[in-house]
Amino acid sequence: MAILDEDYTLSHGVTIPRLGLGTWFIDDDQAAQAVRDAVGIGYRNIDTAQAYGNERGVGEGVRTAGAAREDLFVSTKLAAEIKDYDQAAAAIDGSLAALGLDHIDLMLIHSPQPWDDFRGGDYAEGNRQAWRALEDAHKAGRLRSIGVSNFLRSDLEDILGSCTIAPQVNQLLAHVGNTPSELIAFCRSNGILVEAYSPIAHGQMLKNAAVAAMADDYGVTVPQLCIRYTLQLGTVPLPKTANPEHMRGNAQVDFAISDEDMDILRDMRMQDYGEHSDFPVYSGK
Repeated sequence: MAILDEDYTLSHGVTIPRLGLGTWFIDDDQAAQAVRDAVGIGYRNIDTAQAYGNERGVGEGVRTAGAAREDLFVSTKLAAEIKDYDQAAAAIDGSLAALGLDHIDLMLIHSPQPWDDFRGGDYAEGNRQAWRALEDAHKAGRLRSIGVSNFLRSDLEDILGSCTIAPQVNQLLAHVGNTPSELIAFCRSNGILVEAYSPIAHGQMLKNAAVAAMADDYGVTVPQLCIRYTLQLGTVPLPKTANPEHMRGNAQVDFAISDEDMDILRDMRMQDYGEHSDFPVYSGK
């Protein structure tokens, strides 16, 4: 599981592990054990969010996992509904308190719009205010890195045109069947590392016969093929699981997908997220 020892270096010199653990849908009372299990396996990159409702549990897991704090990279996200400076500053304080940590390694604006208006109205000024709060906390040493999530090129350009610190990360929905290649390229050209959440399409890729056949050809599982795909895109995949066996399997990705098969996977299109299609990020907007 060599991938767990590999890092990227962000634009300001901070390193981030190339594979992380996502914690969406892990209940707060289960999160601490999930984090301890992951750290015991070798994970050092743990991702949560205010919206997940499990920052307390994630923080407990980080504090009790038996690894030095400086060896762990902990991310969280500012609630998508917060679009002004004072609320953002208070929410940063809230995350630090909930996690029980004196600093956060990466904090993101979760979405350029509130979830109930995802890809809807113009919240540019609110995003600029929230970003300024992140910048100030970064300058104070409370946030080691700052970034965004679900930001399109136009959203990024608005921040880049007004910021004093450029976003270092953009966390995106990216997986086989949904590869935002142009956006990934734009981020790369601006020194913004992309993190890929739901790299297995919220589990829906397990039902894809073509992907299963390709995984068989490589002698790997569908999740391993999907995670390796996002790694070869140059992103940081964040597969979510509380199952230690799945955590181990997700990290066993020390193989290479051929250029030809990468092209096949990149060209796949998937629209149906099943029961999860009602979530804004999966709604097709």
